[in-house]
This record gives sequence, C-alpha cells and structure tokens, in this order.
Amino acid sequence: MLITYDSLTGNVKRFVDKITNNKYINIKKITEDTIITEPFIHITYTIGFGEVPKLTQVFIHNNKELLRGICSSGNKNWGNNFGLAADKIANQYNVPILLKFELAGTDSDLATFLQEVKFIDNQHKQYS
Repeated sequence: MLITYDSLTGNVKRFVDKITNNKYINIKKITEDTIITEPFIHITYTIGFGEVPKLTQVFIHNNKELLRGICSSGNKNWGNNFGLAADKIANQYNVPILLKFELAGTDSDLATFLQEVKFIDNQHKQYS
C-alpha cells in the first residue's frame, strides 16, 4: 500500500519514519506536482484552527479517485480542532479516518495505523 504524507514541523515525518521498515508499505512525500497512479492513504497535519494544509488540499484534489483513507496529526491542546484536517478530508471525499495522532504519535498509534492500512489494503486486493 502506498502512503503519502505532508509534514510541516516534522511530526508527521517522524511518524512516517517509524513505518519505513515495513516491506509492504511504500512511502512518498508529496509535492505540488505529485500524481499518484495507485490507491493510497494520506497522512497530513492540521494547521490553524483545524484547517487542511494547502499542499494537501491540492494533492488530494488532484488524486482523489485513488484516495482510500486519511490520517492526521495534531495537538490535543486545540480541543475540538484536534486533527480536524482528517475530518474535513474524510467528509469531502467520503473516505475513512484511519487515525488521529498527537504530535509524532505513540507506539500504540503506530500499531493502530498499520492495522488499518492492512485492512484497507486487503479490501483493495479483494475488489481489484
């Protein structure tokens, strides 16, 4: 399964770095020009008062047909706005939220994420 990500402060990058050892997952940092040709899960961060980063907005819009799930980092100090970028993307593109994690995530967050990725990957293989 392909995992794409966008990181500003390094928290998402640190989370992604924890999964680079998994041989069943390919990871790609997005740019303005990134075009995806296979199903993917995107990991982003939340900015401001629960906003989706502009780069992620453009990337998701340009690749929406292959988006299979979303994940977001955030800070629980923001209360109801914690990880809200995931909610906004999930609602707009009708995909599941796999996980919201604080800062760079915990080992438990990582385990949950990998379990969700495996589930989505198996669904994709079943219906391909």
